[in-house]
Amino acid sequence: MDKLEAFKTIAAEASRGDLIFPTNVNASLKIQQTLNDPDCHLEAAARLVMAEPLLSARTVAIANSVAYNRSGMEVTSVSVAVMRLGFRTLRSLVAAVVVRQLSSKVSDPVLQKMSSQLWEHTANVAALAHVIARRVTHVDPETAMFAGIVHEVGGFYLLSRAAEFPGILDGDREDWAEYGEKIIGRGVLKKLSVPDQVTEAVEALWYGFRAVPPVTLGDTLMLANDLSPVPSPLHGSAGATTPQSASTIDFVVGDGTLSNILEESAEEVRELTAALMF
Repeated sequence: MDKLEAFKTIAAEASRGDLIFPTNVNASLKIQQTLNDPDCHLEAAARLVMAEPLLSARTVAIANSVAYNRSGMEVTSVSVAVMRLGFRTLRSLVAAVVVRQLSSKVSDPVLQKMSSQLWEHTANVAALAHVIARRVTHVDPETAMFAGIVHEVGGFYLLSRAAEFPGILDGDREDWAEYGEKIIGRGVLKKLSVPDQVTEAVEALWYGFRAVPPVTLGDTLMLANDLSPVPSPLHGSAGATTPQSASTIDFVVGDGTLSNILEESAEEVRELTAALMF
């Protein structure tokens, strides 16, 4: 089977909803479903988080980051961290665990390296999206961070299946962008019950038309993607693709500029990225 046929095979499965997930992903999806229940209370959410050591550690780390700890009072308790973050941020953290787990069965060293770089890219985009939403576009920062976490979920799924299709990632990535990313990405986003608003923002990223200055959630995600210091190993973005070109992106925002905002928010982005890196 050649590369194009392999992409089409996986894409056809995704469009039908026939997705193959590692067992630990299914367990995390059950947590996500519980958090989505309007009758789920913070106490129950805290118990769910405490049952997962990795999720517990990330929840406390995020709660103590500059983005969420404006008072400077450090928390060490998962239950207090959950109360500080709230449900929407918790859903983002569970989504981050799910996305990371998608590549948990990757054993090939080359694919593992790609997966690590893709997650580093994802964490940077999510952190930047949170700041850009709060300081520039004034869309909901939690939704923007969630969009950043899931924007490459199709790529993670591809990496989880790549060993079944030798050579699928050889050479350039044009076939992935053209035949795989959109169809596979939509299938995985649907399977993960990602809200339509976020799916539309990710689709805006695929097509690459960003307003300047940015306004929408899609614009926010595209700008964060362009500004990420770590590129996706699967393809370049539609806008800036290198740190050098990203450094030239600037515009006036209120009484300041994007560059000034990014400089002022550098510590926040660093801490949020580090907290997401697991």
